Amino acid sequence: MSRILASASAEFRIALRNRWVAIVILTMALFALVLSAAGSAPTGELGVDRLSVTVASLTSLGVYLVPLVALLMSFDAVAGEVERGTLPLALSYPVSRGELLLGKFVAHLGILALAVAVGYGVAAGAAFAVDPEAAAGLPALIRLFWSSLLLGAAFLGAGYAVSAVARRPGAAAGMAVGLWLGLIVLWDLALLAAVVADDGGRFTTQVFPWLLLGNPADAFRLFNLAASQATAAAAGVGGAAAAVSPLHALVSVVLWPLAALGLATAAFRRVTP
Repeated sequence: MSRILASASAEFRIALRNRWVAIVILTMALFALVLSAAGSAPTGELGVDRLSVTVASLTSLGVYLVPLVALLMSFDAVAGEVERGTLPLALSYPVSRGELLLGKFVAHLGILALAVAVGYGVAAGAAFAVDPEAAAGLPALIRLFWSSLLLGAAFLGAGYAVSAVARRPGAAAGMAVGLWLGLIVLWDLALLAAVVADDGGRFTTQVFPWLLLGNPADAFRLFNLAASQATAAAAGVGGAAAAVSPLHALVSVVLWPLAALGLATAAFRRVTP
């Protein structure tokens, strides 16, 4: 554990020096504040508190921004070390590859947690400033916070795996962008096209919900919207959220970080210094 924490401390100082901490926190705070203001319009129509509606908007922010930030922090975690020639030096210390990777993971997840806490905190502060009943949405906000960290952890692991496979920062960056587009954008578009073509058939009723759970971003969104009081504000996703068990969505959200880290560790062991 001490070796993992030492590696995490070194990685955090590098991120602090490279302005990653400030950039990530500022980005999350800015987008959260904008979405908090833009997503508050339906509050009166839905009959729920301001914070619950804000959480529904922040769920969409988390789906798009948290994976992107996680991939941007992790895509050169291994490839960058290989290109700079620092990987042999790091491995010469009494630390295993798994401990080195876990140290990077702890540091990056800490940065992400700090950014998400600031961003969601700013949005919650704006909701409390205008709605005295906003405290009713606090459980939803807390659930959104820790599930956002699980989503970020899944994409951190995926970024490490991409970095280990690519072994060059340029190639790893391209693969990371492709992974984000595939899972966050193209996956849902493909499912939508399949549902339209199926026209309420077997695919829509039996296969479609499991394919949603097979994507960590969709599982995260469905888990948060299923227990939200403001699913009607989520641009039609409420129907899908009602069709999938929250327990199944939670299991998917929890298992994806473990699977991604396992894949990253296996890929890292194949990297030659």
